Amino acid sequence: MSVKQTAGREALGEFAPKFAQLNDDVLFGEVWSREESLSLRDRSLVTITCLMAQGLVDSSFAYHLTTAKANGITRTEIAEILTHAAFYAGWPKAWAAFRMAKEIWQESQPEGDPKVLHQQQMVFPIGAPNDGFAQFFTGQSYLAPLSTSQVGIFNVTFEPGCRNNWHIHHAKSGGGQILICVAGRGYYQEWGQQARELHPGDIVNIPAGVKHWHGAAPDSWFSHLAVEVPASEGSNEWLEPVDEKTYGQLK
Repeated sequence: MSVKQTAGREALGEFAPKFAQLNDDVLFGEVWSREESLSLRDRSLVTITCLMAQGLVDSSFAYHLTTAKANGITRTEIAEILTHAAFYAGWPKAWAAFRMAKEIWQESQPEGDPKVLHQQQMVFPIGAPNDGFAQFFTGQSYLAPLSTSQVGIFNVTFEPGCRNNWHIHHAKSGGGQILICVAGRGYYQEWGQQARELHPGDIVNIPAGVKHWHGAAPDSWFSHLAVEVPASEGSNEWLEPVDEKTYGQLK
């Protein structure tokens, strides 16, 4: 089973193309895909332990914690893993790791919390803060990888008022993206077209080469599954933010 990763090319493709290729194709496409040696769950366990040992509790650690949860590591298990590793990696590092893990595996928050209420509307996890792509978003978003093999599927959640920049999915052939709306209310807009209001159950087909943006309504949380359509020589081009006047006209 092949693990598909595009974060390297999306973040560093133009600046460091070789590093991006090694990250996406070798680390994830080859090493992570060797399930005959270790399962994805086992690889998640090894990875989060190594990152914690180095004190790397940043957005990449949050990504791997979210992936570990998706790969079947439970709340009880992650607590035991970090507790065990604390005696070898260091107590302060464990404290930092626990703060992040508690957020990702959180099951109970104050009644009436908008984030909790939004989570209750869908079966997919909200995930961790989408720090790796924060520069391409206005407002706070969250990312939960659901499938990183065969076809990439990610649950993307937007806080009220959050939206991504205008962007284009490029591909020599195939490519593009499919959005499956699962909770809340949001918008999708193509360049030169009126914005389309989105609700749970709506599907958006985005061909390669189309300039567009999507995100939450000003007064509502919003989540959609982002399905990556297989592409030949696929890449993302991030462009300018959606201007406040255009977004402010939405209700």
